[in-house]
Amino acid sequence: HVQLVESGGGSAQAGGSLRLACGARGTGYRYRDMAWFRQAPGKEREGVAAIMSGTERTAYADSVKDRFTISQDTAKNSVYLQMNSLKPEDTAVYICAAERVKSGSLLSPGAYKYWGQGTQVTVS
Repeated sequence: HVQLVESGGGSAQAGGSLRLACGARGTGYRYRDMAWFRQAPGKEREGVAAIMSGTERTAYADSVKDRFTISQDTAKNSVYLQMNSLKPEDTAVYICAAERVKSGSLLSPGAYKYWGQGTQVTVS
């Protein structure tokens, strides 16, 4: 069983910054592709940023490019999301995902096996 634990959500003013962290816990778990998704009320879950394990390859949604940065610490089975220049439209529950089991887009919700519970980010 693999558990993803997110932290770092909260409130920020427009133009501010927040940093999210997600750690994967589980017996025998080895670092895999990880990603951040978000879901706002009444909207579908959307991919925000993803990073392939063991490489520098990343993917970002157009709406967050040049503002958000995803990074990884494979030794800690962790992924981070640095969010700068936040906008009110970034308000959502941010959800960590791990282990891509389907080829194709790194930002496809259907591609990931494990999911966290999510952490709320509110920008006003």
